[in-house]
Parts: sequence; structure tokens; C-alpha cells
Amino acid sequence: MKQQLSYIDSVHRAGRIWNLSVMVLLLAFPLSVAAIFGAAPDWGALGVGLLATAPMYWAVGAIETVTFVPMLGAGGSYLSFVTGNISNLKLPCAINALEQNGVSANSEEGEVISTIAIATSSIVTTVIILIGVICIVPLTPILEAPILAPAFEQMLPALFGGLGVAFVSKNWKIAIAPVLLMLVLFIFVPALNAGTVGIMVPVSVLFTIAVSRILYRKGVL
Repeated sequence: MKQQLSYIDSVHRAGRIWNLSVMVLLLAFPLSVAAIFGAAPDWGALGVGLLATAPMYWAVGAIETVTFVPMLGAGGSYLSFVTGNISNLKLPCAINALEQNGVSANSEEGEVISTIAIATSSIVTTVIILIGVICIVPLTPILEAPILAPAFEQMLPALFGGLGVAFVSKNWKIAIAPVLLMLVLFIFVPALNAGTVGIMVPVSVLFTIAVSRILYRKGVL
């Protein structure tokens, strides 16, 4: 009699299958275009470019795996790394859902809730993008109106501000160090901008863990 897989084992099995399948599909498109149109890239130039940029993404990928997986759970992590936009969308949705239900991501209940939250987020995002594509032409004059520009610039700060207030109010001693670190970095290092969020979030997480450990040992927490 075939032994039935546990929930978490089934999640890992399905996650590996779908992640590998998506990887193959993502690589298949450019390779197919190159084969059909005979438009192969300059492999030497591509190698030089990858040599300069790939190590950074490998490092970020390793750091994100270590920092995001404990917060998202296994199922949520597989789904998030396929659908993307983790730090700006998937992570806040998962954390908020876990917080509202009073469970942790490493519990079986948390696994289910996190996965449902991230899946719902992905579906809603896809639907909104579809609606946006359909309505982009008639809505362009409205969206590009100067009076709305300040509002669109504050969308992400408003989202993270709302989440930040909830978490900072509960753990204000832990929040002081990462907030000060990010303020110092973004004020005194002009090269940091919105495009570096994917790198700075894992850095902030690791820094917070280290500081929290020190504060715990000193009896502050």
C-alpha cells in the first residue's frame, strides 16, 4: 500500500515540480526565439555581463531564501519565488494574514494561511493587471493627470507605513536599530533607491536578528 505524503511533504514535492517547470518555461522562450529567428546573442558579451552582475543576484537569492522562507513558510515561499515581488507585496500580505490569525509561518496552520494569502495576492494582482491592460488607453489621461502624481508616489510608503506602525508598536525596542540603519544608509548613500529594496530588506532582516540577539543577551528584551 502506497504511503500517503504528509501535507508539508506534498508541498515540497509540488513546489519543486512547479518551480523547475517554471524555470524551464522561462528559459524556453528566449531560447525558442533565438532558434526560430536565428538571433543568438553574443555569448562572449553575455558571459562578461553575467560575470559582472550574476554574483550579486546569487548573493541576494541566497540571503532572500534564508530570510524570507521562515516568514512565508514552505508553500508560500515556493509560490512567492515563482510569482515575484516578494518584499513589496507577497511578504506584507502573508505577514498580515498570519498576524490576523495569530499563527506562525512554521506551523501547519500558518503554512496554509500564508499560502492562501500569497495565492490570493497573486490572483488579485493578475486580475488587476488584466483590467489595467484593457483600460489603460481610456484611463491614461486620468492616470497621468498632474494632480494625481503625488498620490501615486505615496502608495508604497502608505502600504509599508501601515504595516510598520502595527509591528513597531508591538516591538519598538527591536525596531529602533533597523530603522536607524536604513535612515543612515539612505540619507548618506545616495546610490540607494527604490531599486535596491530587494537587497536592503534581507540586509535589514539579518541586522535586526543580530541586534535582537545582543539585546536579548543583555536582558533588554
